[in-house]
Amino acid sequence: MAALRAQAGGSLCVLAALDLLVGHGFWLLDEPFVCRFVEVWASEVDGTMRARVDWQGAAEASQESWRLLRCSDVQGQVLRIAASLAEGVPVDLRDALSGLDERDLALVAGAVLRAGGYGAGLGAAAVSPGLRVGGGSAR
Repeated sequence: MAALRAQAGGSLCVLAALDLLVGHGFWLLDEPFVCRFVEVWASEVDGTMRARVDWQGAAEASQESWRLLRCSDVQGQVLRIAASLAEGVPVDLRDALSGLDERDLALVAGAVLRAGGYGAGLGAAAVSPGLRVGGGSAR
């Protein structure tokens, strides 16, 4: 994970996408995903490990129509949302959000907040009825 964060640099969107995958708990532990879509190398400058995700390839491989990665619909939805945050891979939010449970929706909401520069975002533990984000009022 440190190698992925190092390569992301200061990109809030890429860091938010990585945090979404970590929070979800499936993709970075999935050997076929890591072997096919995570490239790791040592920096020529200082020898530190660097890594990057092929977000476009991974998102395409998770599509239901020709799934190259074994995953549930929800796991694929989370990956496609992360790819959209990281690299702007197009995602249909109506499709991608349907079927997510409260925990996964909270992870996605937190990732969106982080990508927008709002600190640590919103973790799954922070989900509660009547939740308000920012200064607005709940209606």
